[in-house]
Amino acid sequence: MNWYSNVVPPKIKAILKREAPDNLWVKCPESGQLVNHKDIEANLFVVPGSGYHMRCPVEIRLQNLFDKGEFEEPPPPEVPVDPLKFRDIKRYVDKLKEYRVKTNRQDAVTIAVGRLHGLPVTVAVQDFEFMGGSLGMAAGEAIVAAATLALEKRTPFIIFTASGGARMQEGMFSLMQMPRTTIAVQRLRKARLPYIVVLTNPTTGGVTASYAMLGDVQIAEPGAIIGFAGARVIEQTIREKLPSGFQRAEYLRDHGMVDMVVGRKELRDTLGRLCGLLTRAPPGRPAAA
Repeated sequence: MNWYSNVVPPKIKAILKREAPDNLWVKCPESGQLVNHKDIEANLFVVPGSGYHMRCPVEIRLQNLFDKGEFEEPPPPEVPVDPLKFRDIKRYVDKLKEYRVKTNRQDAVTIAVGRLHGLPVTVAVQDFEFMGGSLGMAAGEAIVAAATLALEKRTPFIIFTASGGARMQEGMFSLMQMPRTTIAVQRLRKARLPYIVVLTNPTTGGVTASYAMLGDVQIAEPGAIIGFAGARVIEQTIREKLPSGFQRAEYLRDHGMVDMVVGRKELRDTLGRLCGLLTRAPPGRPAAA
């Protein structure tokens, strides 16, 4: 027993024992700056000093996007939970349960409908916190369902991508989501409805090889990593040193792969203007056929 246990009265112990929450301070991965979590949240998860864009929770992203923060979430489509009965260290179904509890989401893609600058829009958001935003049957079906909903309602379709690629636990079923989502985008294009992609950090793998790079307008958040294979794999394959900033949003914009790089604070107004221009509809009215 030490002096603290023997001498300090219980009431003073209670005061001294107050501990700060684990997430009270956040360290910027780029500058090393320590920032209060409340300041980060108030700034849409952008570090005030460095401008580094951290991952933004789905709920906060949607609230900031829609007019008055009001939107509806259609129920996610139902798909087979574990088509391959996959197991590594844990059973796949057990991993899914853990991530559903952790994120309070059924899978990596959330669908929402509401108004942006008065225009009705359909939105899908990919959550990297759910198994790295991996593209499986549920995520693919949600994107197809969101595109179909946009067709039915005659609205622009905006998708926020964030993924490490296909979900290996579903094998070929996961890879089949690439052509399925591509066909859904083609249906939007045939109906002359805007399809806008917002690439967030990171967007890689099979997602980049399908719907993430098919937008009528390609927008990226500052500093986002966007590519198919990792930079180290590419260097080992071609045996050359890659340019500085390779696969970053700004590099891709300068080389024609991305139309614009837009900060999170300006993103809502930019998307609103684009939807208005591409639909040729006055605010508050649905897009013309």
